[in-house]
Amino acid sequence: MSGFNRRVYLERDIAALWRLAMLLLCGLALAAGFVFAARQRFVAVQVGYQIEDLRREQQALLEQRRRLELTREQISSPARLEVAARRIGMQSARVNQIAGRSEVPATTAATQATMTARPAPASAR
Repeated sequence: MSGFNRRVYLERDIAALWRLAMLLLCGLALAAGFVFAARQRFVAVQVGYQIEDLRREQQALLEQRRRLELTREQISSPARLEVAARRIGMQSARVNQIAGRSEVPATTAATQATMTARPAPASAR
């Protein structure tokens, strides 16, 4: 009887192999989808943390800007500027040192006269 079984060949079930291959491909596609979704979730969480860090940094910079503007306003106040000017030897202007509005310095009048007397450029003619 053992000699009889040697001639028996197993047939390959092509349809079963096809089903197994398709099942394997579908399983791999599903696993790849899960990996992709997990990666996207991790990236989204990471970006959220970065956004939160940048918001904190923005608030700190805005606070620093507010403090610097306040310091600038304090330093450039007229009273403080006057004290600093006196410290380096400057004095307040006297009345005779201030030119009135009706008085125009000669250089300004000459400059205005040349500006109005200039001919138009060649491209405008």
